[in-house]
Amino acid sequence: MEIGMFHEFQCPHGYSEARAFAESFEQVDAAESWGLDCMWLAELHIAPTRSVLSAPLAIASAIAARTTRMRIGIAVQVLPLCHPLRIAEEAATVDHVSHGRLIFGVGRSGFPRTYMAYGVPYAESQARFAETLEIIRRAWTQPSFSYSGTFHSFSDVHLVPKPYQKPHPPIRVAATSPDTYAMVGALGFPIFVAVRLGVLSELAPLIAEYHAAWRAAGHPGKGEVYLRVPVYVAPTEAQARDEPRASIMQFYQEMAAIIAQSATQAGTRAIENRAGRAAHLKSVSYEEALREKVIVGTPRQVAARLQALRAELGLDGILAEMNCGALIPYAQVLRSLELLCKEVMPQVKG
Repeated sequence: MEIGMFHEFQCPHGYSEARAFAESFEQVDAAESWGLDCMWLAELHIAPTRSVLSAPLAIASAIAARTTRMRIGIAVQVLPLCHPLRIAEEAATVDHVSHGRLIFGVGRSGFPRTYMAYGVPYAESQARFAETLEIIRRAWTQPSFSYSGTFHSFSDVHLVPKPYQKPHPPIRVAATSPDTYAMVGALGFPIFVAVRLGVLSELAPLIAEYHAAWRAAGHPGKGEVYLRVPVYVAPTEAQARDEPRASIMQFYQEMAAIIAQSATQAGTRAIENRAGRAAHLKSVSYEEALREKVIVGTPRQVAARLQALRAELGLDGILAEMNCGALIPYAQVLRSLELLCKEVMPQVKG
């Protein structure tokens, strides 16, 4: 089971951007030394009190230069906002700098406000995503290629460099709404799942649809599933329960406000039920969050929960959000990460 950390390079209220970068890189260095499998980088824009991670491939290159073992994942590159050739070049470059440690996670994001800032219609996000991904794959795998699409057209392009990994870095795709699970399965990509807007108990039937579509399309294997989830590990059960409470609850209140605001914006769809999910998030209790949305506990409890979820959902790995609401003191976040690496991982992998 792959154990990774989902990193936002957080910049909470009162932090300077320089401090945000310094502490975030300290966490990267610690994770490398403690044996974490993968560092996953978010892509976040126009969020000055949340994150400085607007350029994940640039950060990935910096991490590649200061590490030798840990894999580096993008979770996710928001493809509809990208120029496909530029992203293909930059990702292939990171793959070389890291000597083949890049995992290229892609998605289209559930936040229309970023599209508004970039001047890209959110209603075009699905079509732009599919077109951009197809161009990147062709650019990576063909000596030269031409393409004529709705948003991009290219003639006899020779992309340089080609990726270090052959035929290209592993691609994983985020499922952002219920109907995307089967779509990703039919395409034959590993999938990211998450419960920011829903609950863990909703995932099993959706993952079953993903696996069914994978099999129906004739892809080998079963299709890999990776769960992004808030995680907090502490020496005692009381600490694990009490220390992240304020951070977790603030996180869901903030998510509720963002989702409610987006519910009526152009490009959102009824199947996403944004208004309903926002209302539920606004009223969620800490007890419900502990049961259905997060993984907190002692190392033994967290390992047991991960093993149970692996059996229930067929998980191949997690992307652990170590401080989802950005209110947990830095020293406690580092302690939680150390316990995850040194005490939880051996139990889960053993």
